Amino acid sequence: MKLIAQIIIALIAVEHIYILWIEMFAWTTKGKATFKSFPEHLFEPTKALAANQGLYNGFLSAGLIWSLFISDPTWAKNVATFFLGCVVVAGLYGGLTANKGILVKQMLPAVLALIAVLVWM
Repeated sequence: MKLIAQIIIALIAVEHIYILWIEMFAWTTKGKATFKSFPEHLFEPTKALAANQGLYNGFLSAGLIWSLFISDPTWAKNVATFFLGCVVVAGLYGGLTANKGILVKQMLPAVLALIAVLVWM
């Protein structure tokens, strides 16, 4: 069961690496296709802002990946819980302020992973 929790954590980390890539390196291309409700004329002027957001997604991913390599079970659980909690809060805020889809695409998987971590790790 611990392995299932770790696989979910890894998948969420990969999701945030993908978000990092879109926001930092493909904002004016893939970003337009992903964030369809955002006005097209604002992608170029908001590249630096998006890159900053992408960097934060990278930090979330790094923390989740770090939790998978910690040998002490208590610390691995604590680190995973902290970073998953950050993803849940970010997903909730984004879902309430930017796009409701974030609640399902970002927050829900993190909630499921957090439950898995708390129960199985």
